[in-house]
Amino acid sequence: MSNRRIITFFRKILSSNATIMKIKTSLLAILFLVNLGVFAQSSQIKKATVAFNNGQFFEAAQEASTAYQRINPKTPKARGQKAEMAYMAGFSYERIFNNDQAEDWYQRAIDLLYYKEDPEVYFRIASIQRQKGNYEAARENYQEYLKLVPLEKRAERALAAMEEAIVLKDNRTRYTVKNESKINTPNMEMAPSIADRRGNVIVFGSTRKAPTTSGKDPIIGEPYFNIWQAEINNKGDWTEPVLFEADSINTEYNEGTMAMDGRFRKLYITRCPNEDKKVLGCQIWVSERRGRNWGIPTRVPLQPHDSLSVGHPCPTEDGNGLIFAGDLPGGQGGMDLWYTEYDRRSDSWSEPINLGPEINSPGDELFPTFAMNGDLLFSSNGHKGLGGLDLFRSEKIGEGLEFGDPVNLGTPLNSDLDDFHLTETSPKTGFFTSNRKGSIGGKNLPDIWSYELPPNLFDLKVIVNEVGSPNRIEGVTVEVTTEDDSFKGVTNSDGVKFWDKKVNGDRYINEERSYTVKLLPMEGYHPNDDIEQFSTVGLEYDQNFIVEMALLPKTPIVLPEVRYDLDKAILQIIDGVINSKDSLNYVFDLLEEYPGMKLKLMSHTDSRGSAAYNRNLAQRRAQACVDYLVNERGVNPDRLVAVGRGEDEPRTIYRVGEEYTAFKPKSEDVEFEEVLLDEDHINQYRTSDPDMFERLHQYNRRTEAEVIRMDWTPGGD
Repeated sequence: MSNRRIITFFRKILSSNATIMKIKTSLLAILFLVNLGVFAQSSQIKKATVAFNNGQFFEAAQEASTAYQRINPKTPKARGQKAEMAYMAGFSYERIFNNDQAEDWYQRAIDLLYYKEDPEVYFRIASIQRQKGNYEAARENYQEYLKLVPLEKRAERALAAMEEAIVLKDNRTRYTVKNESKINTPNMEMAPSIADRRGNVIVFGSTRKAPTTSGKDPIIGEPYFNIWQAEINNKGDWTEPVLFEADSINTEYNEGTMAMDGRFRKLYITRCPNEDKKVLGCQIWVSERRGRNWGIPTRVPLQPHDSLSVGHPCPTEDGNGLIFAGDLPGGQGGMDLWYTEYDRRSDSWSEPINLGPEINSPGDELFPTFAMNGDLLFSSNGHKGLGGLDLFRSEKIGEGLEFGDPVNLGTPLNSDLDDFHLTETSPKTGFFTSNRKGSIGGKNLPDIWSYELPPNLFDLKVIVNEVGSPNRIEGVTVEVTTEDDSFKGVTNSDGVKFWDKKVNGDRYINEERSYTVKLLPMEGYHPNDDIEQFSTVGLEYDQNFIVEMALLPKTPIVLPEVRYDLDKAILQIIDGVINSKDSLNYVFDLLEEYPGMKLKLMSHTDSRGSAAYNRNLAQRRAQACVDYLVNERGVNPDRLVAVGRGEDEPRTIYRVGEEYTAFKPKSEDVEFEEVLLDEDHINQYRTSDPDMFERLHQYNRRTEAEVIRMDWTPGGD
């Protein structure tokens, strides 16, 4: 059909009155449906916005997702609305711990250019990716954020923190962590706190089903929080958690964290009321013990306006001071930690004081607790950490509210996700909250975890040598004693006794102990009354203790080489070659180490020359050694006797293959021959190997020490 005929055909239809009425009716219906769709779309956007602005994130996530689907992005305004709904959905999913959905919706908002409206979308998606361990993507999005908001501290800190996170992960601490599955549920459990003097009862917040509340909290989509308690029985098992029993503590609202003072006379709780069409912040309430019961709680007036939030109370020992988290005016950014004091006379609380930039950051600081030594424990997503909330410790300084720089507690106490509210039960054990992998239920909801710092692992190796030689002694009984224990062992063929674990798994060497090591008498050796001591007191790391001890054999002790000028009794000193005085200092050290020792210093010559001459020369050389020790080192002359042996006592050494050594090989795999260096043996090398001939003579030219007694005293015999 030609174009002209088509036009004529439509003109005929349009000229009919009936047809005109039908078309008008159809147009009205279409307009009605379009207006109805626009109205429904606008209504859905409004519902999402109201839920979001009221902090009802569980509802907002669903409403914003629905609104996003209904918006047709044909106009710039519609695309802007669609982007805004995507951001609302992402933010809401993040608040209800659904990071996968949050990342997806933030990315949709970025694809719709929402960053032009609010660059925060880059920061938020980067933070999610950081928590998921995707550092590369997080780094790119933090950098995109900084392009739009240059020098923004949160992003700069986050980028620096990721570099430190790699170091933290590579330097895992010795802590071990465990999910307390017997008290956790697929719902939320958090903020465990000690509730009795014995430390066996904890209280915690939980969204598990309770008779005090019904329905779901529109903020997180979980049942409302209540305070529960559980106890560790005599067998070390958890009892079934029950609601905390006290008048008006658990209500129809959310009651989350609870903390008691050091005397367990006051308790503080966080309460978050929920009223329609009102934006209400969380509050802190306090109750005092009345006999065996608790009084009706009263609100602690801390915030200037009900829309502001305070919570996570951390009372001082007497209960009259309180550190808490809040978004009060004048903070460092986000939620900060503050301090207030109660004055009983005026029945009033002081104006909250911000703990300052040393503790607070541009991010959030939450869940403060006191360590057993007074240090401040808290969680932060603003200080350098792994991602999400990390646990930090600040050392207490002085008597006031001054604390040192926060220190990240590292892995495994911290993870890429949220880790918060650490409560110490001892210097090495406690509880905390985390929504890390391994939480019950699989919805990334937080659980209660316990941690323990395992004992440091110590072991002891005792090595026993002969004095004056590298030879180690087999069969020596070693005794080790401590304040409340003692044990013995015998050295092996390598002269070593090693202790680590007992048969039952206990350790021989334990923490916070001091140990004494001594050698028991052994045949063929002089008694050694000396002891060695070591201690594990205050050590915060594993350590292998090595103790070296020696026994004096009842045979001559070969001293380090002492040389003399040719045919003289003058101690030889040649720079860089020999220093005979240094060699004799070994004797001085022996005498210092063993105050009861009396020695016979014996000099030997080689066999060249007459026997009488050699004895005379040896006597003069032995006396030269004694004179040095007495005159230059101050040794009592009664402790030394000079004896010249001359050539009368050739030395016994060992031959391994074609080589000679002064000391007996210890390895069973080495074959050796014991050799007496008499003239017949040495002379075989006179012409065939002159160097060996001289070297063997040198072995015989030696100074030895022989113990005369070990009980010498000044003025004695």
